[in-house]
Amino acid sequence: MNLEEIELEEQEAISPWKDTFKRLRKNRFAIIGFTIILFFILLGLLAPVLSSYTYEEQNLANRLHPPSEEYWLGADHIGRDIFTRIAYGARVSLQVGFFAVTGALVFGTLLGILAGYFGRWIDMLISRIFDILLAFPSILLAIAIVAILGPSLENALIAIAIVNIPIFGRLVRSKVISLREEEYIMAAKAQGMKSGRILFHHILPNSIAPIIVQATLSFGTAILEAAALGFLGLGVQPPTPEWGQMLADSRDFIQLAPWTLFAPGISIMLVVLGFNLIGDGLRDALDPKMKH
Repeated sequence: MNLEEIELEEQEAISPWKDTFKRLRKNRFAIIGFTIILFFILLGLLAPVLSSYTYEEQNLANRLHPPSEEYWLGADHIGRDIFTRIAYGARVSLQVGFFAVTGALVFGTLLGILAGYFGRWIDMLISRIFDILLAFPSILLAIAIVAILGPSLENALIAIAIVNIPIFGRLVRSKVISLREEEYIMAAKAQGMKSGRILFHHILPNSIAPIIVQATLSFGTAILEAAALGFLGLGVQPPTPEWGQMLADSRDFIQLAPWTLFAPGISIMLVVLGFNLIGDGLRDALDPKMKH
């Protein structure tokens, strides 16, 4: 009987995630989002195989060459293959999204847990920090941080992560405040369980669903912010390709060679759309009200 009870508990622990995955697979828009993101991941990984050019290779004789068999998406103002730069740029954009969101998630979650669980002056101090960060438009704050640290990929990652910390922090804080008064939390405290164990074994696992949804939606925001920094010359530096930087390089040729703008612009739009569709799908799949 003991083994049966243990197996039953394991099944009950796993089944909610299985149920979530089943509902997610039935969401057509979420599947479209996964397909888009998977396409760009494979595009970035297989860039050296898919293209016979390197992203910095120039051919001034073919500058602003329209799309053709030689240049699938055309060539830019100094004769570089746009398809190759889009493929390598996918690596940069997805890398920025992943590391920036991961950093914001980790620090925002920790600060939100501390503020929500302990309250008092800790909550007041952390909440005021969140309020200060949220008082500035995100892109302006990111520009200010990069301007102080200097333009580079690493500093752009730091800036985007800092900008997104209060979003995760306030989300986790509100969730922790609602959970800390639950009966099972009060029972754990009455049994003498330490705060660290309560936080990471009871409160955090029950807060994971909204964190996952917010992380997915923040991927698109981070990529947009990285593109904005790149457009302003504060992100990835040449010759490394980045979609926002490609838009900035092509803005003077919008009438003469519009294809130089279409490829990076559509790439940014599709990746952000893909993450938003996944985020919406996860939100519906993880919502208990949507089960029936």
